[in-house]
Amino acid sequence: MPKIILTVRLLMVLLAVPALGQLMGLRAPSTVSAGSSFSITTTGSGPATFYLLGPSHVVKQTIQLGQDLPISGSDVGASGSYQAVACDSVGCTSTAFYVLPSSPARLSFLVHPSRVPVSAGNAINATALVYDRFDNTVLAPTPVKFQFSSSGAAPYTRSLATARGIAWLQLGSSSKQGPLQVVASVGETAEPRVIQQVASEACGLRMQAASSSRSVRLQTDPIRDCSGNPVPDGTVVSFTKIDDAGRSTVDTPIKKGVARAQFAVSGRARISVACGVVLGNEISIGGEP
Repeated sequence: MPKIILTVRLLMVLLAVPALGQLMGLRAPSTVSAGSSFSITTTGSGPATFYLLGPSHVVKQTIQLGQDLPISGSDVGASGSYQAVACDSVGCTSTAFYVLPSSPARLSFLVHPSRVPVSAGNAINATALVYDRFDNTVLAPTPVKFQFSSSGAAPYTRSLATARGIAWLQLGSSSKQGPLQVVASVGETAEPRVIQQVASEACGLRMQAASSSRSVRLQTDPIRDCSGNPVPDGTVVSFTKIDDAGRSTVDTPIKKGVARAQFAVSGRARISVACGVVLGNEISIGGEP
């Protein structure tokens, strides 16, 4: 059985035995800040064994009753409930106190997703968690400042108070593609993150045709989203032809802002173009059988 469990069980037995004369006593502050040194007042006389029971470890030492007992800040780094116990040859006495998180010292900052279409409402989630220097969650409301900046737009900020150590917000992406930097800060501590804003769905998709007697060459106009951002190269555009020979489709990626395709035709043909969920114009041509 682990040593710490045996120690705690022994103390529970000893605490059940009342101290004779009630001369021995301990008095501690009701609350202390994590990492702060303080003293516990003892009453009585003679030697005793002292135990400090905390959330993460147990301290044991021999003390002299009737003297103030200094507690090192390193022994109260973890926030939570603590119990101080003193035992002599007659019995044991105890007192309890609570260790609160100290001042904010660092952030854990998460932003999702890493890529987002432009002009998308509430598409970005930003979450900041506030900790002290001992990695305790700072539960007291703490103001967190979020700053947003992207090329071609003035930076702006929003401030939120944490709730149980967490500050969270949603926001929409801007209308221009490019990196969006989000910085969360508490005091002098700041954590930056970058989101890539990419073009949204194609908008106003159009194509042109150049036909001969048995074939047709097709090319789209420069493909952009509704905010005027170029749809990135590599995005697939589908050309579909229906003629006397049946139905056929060519999927081709955008290259240098446009997409191209070529079909053999038999008789009259109708050709349409689409990019994702966006449909473009339709062209009808007359070919020779």
